[in-house]
Amino acid sequence: MMDVNAASDHELDRRALRQKSVIEPRFKLIRFDDLQLGTERPYLVKGLIPRIGLTVVWGPPKCGKSFWAYDLSMYVALSWQYRGRRVHGGPVVYCAFEGADGFKARAEAFRQRHLQEDHGEVDFHLVAARANLATDHAALINAIRAQLGNNPVLVVLDTLNRSLQGSENDDKDMGMYVKAADAIRDAFGCAVVIVHHCGIEGTRPRGHTSLTGAADAQLAVKRDAGSNIIVTVEWMKDGPEGDTIASKLEPVDVGRDCDGDIITSCVVVPVEYEEAKAAQTAKRRLSDRQRLALEALTEATLNSGKAPPPAWQLPANIRVVQIEAWREELTRRGVIERTAANPRQDFKRLRLALAARKLIGDRDEHVWAA
Repeated sequence: MMDVNAASDHELDRRALRQKSVIEPRFKLIRFDDLQLGTERPYLVKGLIPRIGLTVVWGPPKCGKSFWAYDLSMYVALSWQYRGRRVHGGPVVYCAFEGADGFKARAEAFRQRHLQEDHGEVDFHLVAARANLATDHAALINAIRAQLGNNPVLVVLDTLNRSLQGSENDDKDMGMYVKAADAIRDAFGCAVVIVHHCGIEGTRPRGHTSLTGAADAQLAVKRDAGSNIIVTVEWMKDGPEGDTIASKLEPVDVGRDCDGDIITSCVVVPVEYEEAKAAQTAKRRLSDRQRLALEALTEATLNSGKAPPPAWQLPANIRVVQIEAWREELTRRGVIERTAANPRQDFKRLRLALAARKLIGDRDEHVWAA
C-alpha cells in the first residue's frame, strides 16, 4: 500500500514539473485595467528629442547641423536646461564619423564660453573613428559598456553618410542601418540622434524613406538669409510639431598653432526667432550679389577673423577680417570675376552698398559684419 505522504510528495513534484514546462509567452496580453499612466519623463529635451527613440536631424551642407547637435549634446551632458526646455541629463556618446579633428577646437570654444576653470567633470564622450554601423554596432555597444560604466542617455551618429557602407537609396542598406541604430537604442534604452544630409531638391532627408519611417522625431536644419541656424520640429510621434529654434554661430579664438596663427572655432548662441525672422525679411531685399557677399564675409571671418583692437570699442562678439581676405573669398566664389574689366571697382561698389545699409563696418583695412 502506497504511503499517503509519498503520494502527496509525488503530486507536488508533478505540479512543479508542469509549472516549469509553462513557457512565458513571447506576445503577452496586457489587460486594459493594467494600462496605467507612467510618470517617467518621455523626453530627453522637452519638445525636441524623445527620451527613447530615433531622431533624424537633417539639412544641407554647411547649415550648422553638426554644430547645433554638438551644442545640444553638451547641454544634455551637463544636465542644463536647453533654451528654457527641461532636459533629462546624463552621459552622452558623440560619434564623430566626419570632421572629428575639429572637435578639440569646438570643445575649447564651449569651455571658454560656458564653463568656469574649476568646472566639474563633463559627462560627454567622443568617438572619433570611422565605422560601418551595420556591421560595427555590436562592437560600438560593447565599447560603450566597457568604458562608460553606465548607460548613456544619448548617442549621436554624425553623419549617416560617413557610417554607412552602401547606398543611402537602397532599401536593404538603409534598412540594415536603421536596424543597427535600433540596436543601440534598445541596448541602452536611450535617445539616438542621426545627423543626416538632405537630398538634391532640399525638401527631405537624403536616401530611402525607411529612415524617416523608423524615426520617432525629425528636425530640419537650415540657414536663413541672415545666416541664422533655424531648427524646426517637422514631426514627432508623441509631441507637438512646428516648434522652431533660432541660433547663430559666434566665432571664438581658442588658441594659437605652432606657427603662432590664431585657431578659431565657433559656439552656438541663441537668437530670438522674431529677431531672426526680421533679419531674414531685411536680407530678402538684398540683391543676390549682396547676399553672396555677406556669406563670403562670414566664411572669411570664420577662416581668419580676429578680435578687433580695444580702441575700436566694438562689441565683444565681433570678429574682424582683412578686407583683402574678404575680396579673395568673393573672387574664389565667383561673385567677383577676375577677368572683369575692373574687379576692384566691382568690389568697392559692393562694399559701399552694404556699408550704406549698415550691414558691415570697416576700419583700417579691416571689415566685419555689423
